[in-house]
Amino acid sequence: MPPRYPLAILPTPLVEASGLSAALEGPRILIKRDDMTGFGFGGNKVRKLEFYLAEAIAHGADVIVTGAGPQSNHIRATAAAARVAGMDVVVVMHGSMPTELQGNFLLDRLLGVQTHFTDSPDRNLVDRKIEQVAEELRRSGRRPFAIPRGGASGLGSLGYVECVREMDTQLAAMNLRPDWIVLTTGSCGTQAGLLAGVKIYTMPYRVLGITVSRPADECSERIGRIAQEASEWIGHPIELAPEDIVVREEYIGPGYGLMTPECAEAIRLVARTEGLFLDPTYTGKGMSGLIGEIRSGRIGKDELVVFLHTGGEPGLFASPEIGSLND
Repeated sequence: MPPRYPLAILPTPLVEASGLSAALEGPRILIKRDDMTGFGFGGNKVRKLEFYLAEAIAHGADVIVTGAGPQSNHIRATAAAARVAGMDVVVVMHGSMPTELQGNFLLDRLLGVQTHFTDSPDRNLVDRKIEQVAEELRRSGRRPFAIPRGGASGLGSLGYVECVREMDTQLAAMNLRPDWIVLTTGSCGTQAGLLAGVKIYTMPYRVLGITVSRPADECSERIGRIAQEASEWIGHPIELAPEDIVVREEYIGPGYGLMTPECAEAIRLVARTEGLFLDPTYTGKGMSGLIGEIRSGRIGKDELVVFLHTGGEPGLFASPEIGSLND
């Protein structure tokens, strides 16, 4: 395994969600609390950044370049990590400058992030702009290290290869063997890491991703590619069959970052049964997917499910539609 730069407080808790299970009259549900990774407001990006920062330091970098959207959890966590490692942060954001300073964008400003906007909603432009900005920094005498949009690559996904082993220890102590790990899928790196870990450590359960942006076919291609890259980083090749990659796209609704009634229900239900907060862009839609799969019967009432809480709570404070959740 490549070296890591320690950031996260591990292991994160694995807790019963008995109130949620009872409310759904469904399967036993556990929640893996990766919202509690304990650094820069936590979340799944912290596990990935441990590997990226170690690689950046090995390359002698003095500035991190990455990109995503104005309310990106990845940018906020990357900026915090880079500051701890003594590096500057330059980011590319799709779209234009937000009119209000709130949520993750506020935290980015507190961290002193230098921001470039693409002035286009096309998120793919961010990838090209990251490389352009990194090259400009090199020409100016800086030593940039570029992290892909959303932190999705084989190197970053190693954080979730290791998470599989961490969960196995916790589940063994509870004498439990789950049938499903369910998570929100965005840039696909987390699901890829989990899938690679399941294959490497021969786990008996399946990984189900609820996509919040890309079509399922595109997610499946990315997940397979990134999982293979992760396995190559640690010298443990894996074989993936098409049926190994499970992604549901039915819960995206009108688009990325746009609230659905099912998402609103999921956020409210989890808050009122477990005292946990989900956000409307990522974990709320992921949980709406889990609820939908249970109600449709695709996840059976006699099965055991682990829901991966990937964090993102700062996004709640940039979401005016949250007010519509009050009844």
